[in-house]
This record gives sequence, C-alpha cells and structure tokens, in this order.
Amino acid sequence: MEEEIKGLAGFVVAGSGAAAALLAWAPLARVNVEGGFEGIHRDLSVLYVDLPLVAAGGALVPLTVWLFTLRRLHRPWLAVVAAVAGAALGIWGLTNWWAPYQAPEFGYERAMHESVSAPAVV
Repeated sequence: MEEEIKGLAGFVVAGSGAAAALLAWAPLARVNVEGGFEGIHRDLSVLYVDLPLVAAGGALVPLTVWLFTLRRLHRPWLAVVAAVAGAALGIWGLTNWWAPYQAPEFGYERAMHESVSAPAVV
C-alpha cells in the first residue's frame, strides 16, 4: 500500500508542476497569441512549440527531484518539499530566461526603410 501512495504522489507532483509552469508561462505568451496592437505580431508557434515544452519541463523537473530525493533519503515528505523547491526554481528560471519575441509596435520598420531611402535635404 505504501508503494501505491508513493506512486500516486509522483503523479500529483508531476501534474501540479506542469500546471504551475503553464500558469506562470501563460501571461508571458499572451503577447504572441493576441498579437499586440491590432494583431500585427501574432505568433501562434508558442502554442505548438513552447506550450508542450513548458508542460513537459514543468512535469519532469519536480518529478525528477522528487524521485532522486526519495531514493536517496527514503523520506516521502522531504521528497515533496524538495520537489516543490525544484519546481519553484524551475519556474523562476523559465520566467527569467524565456521571453517572447516582441517586435516594435508603431511603424518602426517603415521608418527604417524611409530613413535609408530618403535623400538628404541640405
């Protein structure tokens, strides 16, 4: 019975880690999904590339820490605390490292082309 509880705890740790990672990632990815001003910069690749990677990382990082701590120390509650700490560090790293591409909003590209092609007025 104790092994079944440990296995269930592993699934709970993985599921909660994936959910927490997605909840921390979603506000950052909102810019790419909505597209900014008038939907000009919409990039839906965050949904089919980044979303699965964030969910997998959010599940695997705390699960790996939980399994490693459980095998080394044989204390389930200490393993849960280590998994929560590992998930928190992983989410902190994700939100600090991953930033969606945000192109300049108002006419930056057009202004650059006009300044290059415009003749100099003296």
